[in-house]
Amino acid sequence: MLAELEQIEQRLGDKQREVARLDRQSRRVQGEIRSLRGEIGRLEGQRAGQEEALARRLRAIYRVHAQGGALPIILSGDDPLARAAAVRHLASLATLDARLIQEYRVTSERLADRKGREEARQRELAGLHTDAQREQAEVDRDAGRRRVLLAKVRDERAYHERLVGELTEASRRLEAFIRALQAKQRKLARLPPPRGGIETPDVGFGKLRGRLPWPTEGRITTAFGAQVHPRFGTRTFRNGVDIEAAEGREVAAVYAGHVVYTGWFKGYGNLIILDHGGEYYTLYAHVAEIEVKEGDDVRQGQRVGTVGDTGSLAGPRLYFEVRYQGKPQDPAEWLRQRG
Repeated sequence: MLAELEQIEQRLGDKQREVARLDRQSRRVQGEIRSLRGEIGRLEGQRAGQEEALARRLRAIYRVHAQGGALPIILSGDDPLARAAAVRHLASLATLDARLIQEYRVTSERLADRKGREEARQRELAGLHTDAQREQAEVDRDAGRRRVLLAKVRDERAYHERLVGELTEASRRLEAFIRALQAKQRKLARLPPPRGGIETPDVGFGKLRGRLPWPTEGRITTAFGAQVHPRFGTRTFRNGVDIEAAEGREVAAVYAGHVVYTGWFKGYGNLIILDHGGEYYTLYAHVAEIEVKEGDDVRQGQRVGTVGDTGSLAGPRLYFEVRYQGKPQDPAEWLRQRG
């Protein structure tokens, strides 16, 4: 069941990202359409002015032709200098007319080009809207399937107990994964294996018990430790806490550290693991967007992702763990108290 839920969720995430991409592309095309319309309006005004100038010249030429054309003007009078001046004047008018006509042609061509581009962008926008509607319909179908499965888990004992078993197995896999990570980090740092039963040291991360900043703004809705389901009576143990928070809210590192894992982990969705040195680790799960990569060094308070509901069975939230030498600690004892 967990695998089916996560398959739906991953597909849902892919579809939602595609819808968001199409939305961004639509906004870009809409911006281009607005820009083209502005340019079309400017060119139409420019061409209207050119048409008015050409109309004035045509009326002037018509009056000249109505009076017998240009030749009588040139031949009128006996002064050669006056005739030469008339020829030059008529030549300059002809040059001006040719330039007006050329400018009108250029403006008309640019106007036709912009109108053609606007029509193409409108067709592209219509296609994007169709694609977005299709993708959104698939998102809605997958979200509906997910709701049906979660309703069965909530209302039917068999489904609930099956999922609890799978989540318990996922927790064991995470434990083993963290032990392997720690062994790898110790080997890289050439540290001896930890000795059991040692109190957390009062240095580095250890000095901040009760004073760590919260990884996100929200409230703890599921505490650390043993849990008994109020309806079915199933017993589980929580190695961390659920902090209910708005989707998209910032997730920040509670202490400076090194990113040792980012990615999808069955039962936890998108997961980030930070190594803070001194055998201290923090885990951040159900993340929507992971904004760091393995190998990064992060400072205290640095944004590492956003709150989401990947792998969550109860909506947007951050699952948060603190571990020392691989053993889970109660995060509520490490986070600063809120007034």
